Amino acid sequence: QVQLVESGGGLVQAGDSLRLTCEASGRAFSIYNMAWFRQAPGKEREFVAAAKWSGRNIYYADSVKGRFTISRDNAKNAVYLQMNSLKPEDTAVYYCAARSGPRPWDPREEAMDYWGKGTLVTVSS
Repeated sequence: QVQLVESGGGLVQAGDSLRLTCEASGRAFSIYNMAWFRQAPGKEREFVAAAKWSGRNIYYADSVKGRFTISRDNAKNAVYLQMNSLKPEDTAVYYCAARSGPRPWDPREEAMDYWGKGTLVTVSS
């Protein structure tokens, strides 16, 4: 099993930046991809960004390209989401997810094997 714990959420104003952290524990060596998803009020959970645990493969949703950056620290079993130029529409609960492997990347929610409990990001206008 892999445990994922997110942190770093909060209330910010439009245009501000925020960095989310996800720390993995347990059988972290089995992780192949780490990802961030988000769920806005009244909407379905959606893919935000993902990174291969080892290697350079990185993926972003079109809505966050150029504003969000995913990075990882393998030594700390952590993945980060740097969010810049935040918009009110970025308001959501952000979830960390992990996919074991090796398997081809699949951005669907059901393709992830482990989930954190989420951290709330609120962007005021």
